[in-house]
Amino acid sequence: HTHTPKERHANMPATASPPPLLLAAALLLSAALLCSACPVPLPKQTADNSPRLQRAYVALQALKRAITDDPKNLTGNWCGPDVCAYFGVFCAPSLDDPCARAVAGVDLNHGDLAGTLPFELGHLTDLAVLHLNSNRFAGGLPDSLPKLSLLHELDVSNNLLSGGFPQHILCLPNVKYVDIRFNNLCGPVPPAIFDKKIDALFINDNHFDFELPENFGNSPASVIVLANLRLRGCIPASVGRMGATLNELVMLNSGIRSCIPPEIGWLRELTVLDVSFNQLQGTLPESMAGMHALEQLDVAHNELAGHIPEGICALPRLANFTYSYNYFCGEPERCMALRRNDDRQNCIAGRPDQRPADQCLAFLHRPPVHCDGHGCLAQH
Repeated sequence: HTHTPKERHANMPATASPPPLLLAAALLLSAALLCSACPVPLPKQTADNSPRLQRAYVALQALKRAITDDPKNLTGNWCGPDVCAYFGVFCAPSLDDPCARAVAGVDLNHGDLAGTLPFELGHLTDLAVLHLNSNRFAGGLPDSLPKLSLLHELDVSNNLLSGGFPQHILCLPNVKYVDIRFNNLCGPVPPAIFDKKIDALFINDNHFDFELPENFGNSPASVIVLANLRLRGCIPASVGRMGATLNELVMLNSGIRSCIPPEIGWLRELTVLDVSFNQLQGTLPESMAGMHALEQLDVAHNELAGHIPEGICALPRLANFTYSYNYFCGEPERCMALRRNDDRQNCIAGRPDQRPADQCLAFLHRPPVHCDGHGCLAQH
């Protein structure tokens, strides 16, 4: 798939996920160490002598049959009972029996595989990591997904998945990393996803159409990417409740039409905030001067106006501040000292590359924007 620069930004947040193999090893080996070691040496375990690996064999063979195109021949050695030797399959001692080997990870990222995801994947009940990104899997996630009660990471991004939001994700008790971006999923996103104890949530670049719920701020995630969606309504005031955990919030090109709520300033741990290419109105809240961890701030291509608060440009870690293509009429001199700032196409007197005077005058003669105390456009 080829993506625009903005899409690539949404696809590659500043906080990258750990390398899959290292992550799988860390997760599974650390968990295995909590169990006592197997007291007696055992013969090599395969699907022929292990019920767990027999179930895994059924699941993996079903997946192989469901793959209609394997241009890199990734599943070429998926033959025979030794499933732990299959390419992209990782085994470890099971959590409930240190003498039993189990399939704990499947990583077929960047395989360009075409096909569907079969119901039999539910037999992989010991799975902690499922990485299938950058393939051509179509259809939806299997109804058996809730059987993967140990699943920690789910990455099916950059595929051809369709249908509604995969509700089964809500039934995964241990999932911490959910990446379903760059698919063809549509419809509403259930508010319950923001109540789950997820650390990273990537749902961008789908066709989801929903309003951010009031419980949005309940999410304990450190990274949330909602770019290139169809959001309605406003940024809820509850966003301020994420102050202790949220590091990155990316909502570019999502159709948000509201003011920026003052509670945004409570995000004291936030390093990246991108709300560009929306229909944000009003002014930048003075409370944003309290976002002391902020390094990148992008509010470009909105309908923001007024003066840039000096406290924002005084933030100690702010290195990149982009506020071009708005209607700001003033900026502190301190903003010029930032490593990178972009103030083009505003209405700032004396600065180069600003909007024509008639555009600025026309904007000034618009009816004033009224927002309620939480940043939502007031209804008249």
